Amino acid sequence: MKIILGSQSRFRAQALREAGIEVDECISPGIDEKAIRCDDPEELVLMLAKAKAEAIINKIEGPAILITADQVVLCNGDMREKPVDRAEAIRFLASYVEWPATAVNGLQVTNTATGKVATGIDRAEIIYKRTLLPKIEDIVDNSFALEAAGALVEEDPQMTPHELRRTGEINSFMGMPIELVKRLMREME
Repeated sequence: MKIILGSQSRFRAQALREAGIEVDECISPGIDEKAIRCDDPEELVLMLAKAKAEAIINKIEGPAILITADQVVLCNGDMREKPVDRAEAIRFLASYVEWPATAVNGLQVTNTATGKVATGIDRAEIIYKRTLLPKIEDIVDNSFALEAAGALVEEDPQMTPHELRRTGEINSFMGMPIELVKRLMREME
């Protein structure tokens, strides 16, 4: 059965491929994510993953496993999505020296042949050393921080040396926690 990623994120597709999950096709859901709101971060990411699947499922021909996901970052009581501009991205990254950043991922895996759906939540946390502060503007200007929830680009080699403490897998920060994906895919068998 083919595997379809309901995202245009090169990071999500790369994480799947590196884990040995070959993605046959990437389809953009094309939904207005800002139209879906909820104060609970776990509920929000699951609502968005479900909405993405619903937007894509009728575009798929033949049986497939559809993987959709969404991510927010929590920091000091603030729920963050993609930064609106460079200044916000800089502010977000600077705050991760003071308080931990928690990536909250919601995933949905759908078997289009059976209609079976499996969902799950993943959390990973990171905090950075003060040595990150003088590097932030360069990181924002030379990475994909404006495309990432909370501007959190942990996979960027410029970020790694400044990591103080991390829990969870690195792919969680890329929005594609592989262990959760594998568990949900096993539920499709």
